Amino acid sequence: MKVILKSDVKGSGKKGDIIEVSDGFAQNFLLKRGLAEVATASGINEVTQRKAAESFHKAEELKAAKELAARLNGRTADIGIKVGENGKVFGSVTSAQVAAALSEQGFDIDKKSIKMDAIKTPCTVDAEIRLMENVTAKIKVHVFAL
Repeated sequence: MKVILKSDVKGSGKKGDIIEVSDGFAQNFLLKRGLAEVATASGINEVTQRKAAESFHKAEELKAAKELAARLNGRTADIGIKVGENGKVFGSVTSAQVAAALSEQGFDIDKKSIKMDAIKTPCTVDAEIRLMENVTAKIKVHVFAL
């Protein structure tokens, strides 16, 4: 019997999968507990359309992330920090400050996606921004004394 899973079933499949199972398993377990529904032509068509739409949206999201990465590559974020008499920095530059500097340039980047160590001296360092899985951008962070 063909059924469409309404939720994940261990050992059988994930939500939205169309699987072939024995009649007894379908009647006594899957259908009885509401984990699946009988696969009709309209149900199968609906599932295939939903999967096609999901793959299209995922491809569009990946395309947008790659475009953003191309615009971000090579950018520099300039951040001023207070420095004492001996060149000692008060505090450190974090990814939140880098995200704020990028937002001033028109980029909306989450601070959690910026991978870098805390900067405690005036210098220029490289930082990596993970936009999506397998989509990253490299920027430079220029820290100068105020």
